[in-house]
Amino acid sequence: MLKDNRTPKLAGYLLGLAVCYILVPFDVIPDFIPVLGQLDDIVIVTILVILAMKMVPKEVIEDCRIKANRA
Repeated sequence: MLKDNRTPKLAGYLLGLAVCYILVPFDVIPDFIPVLGQLDDIVIVTILVILAMKMVPKEVIEDCRIKANRA
């Protein structure tokens, strides 16, 4: 999906930010705090992915699904 020219660059940046947030050891709420430490990771990454997916045109998503089903 990210390789498609119809995908907005901002969507790619948001997905990249989500991956970086997972990999970088610095968090809004430290992971050593039970439940809340992991919950903030889940919430923030989910929000970033949802925002990115809403920016991608539906035609691009459908085209990518068709290509994935062929593979």
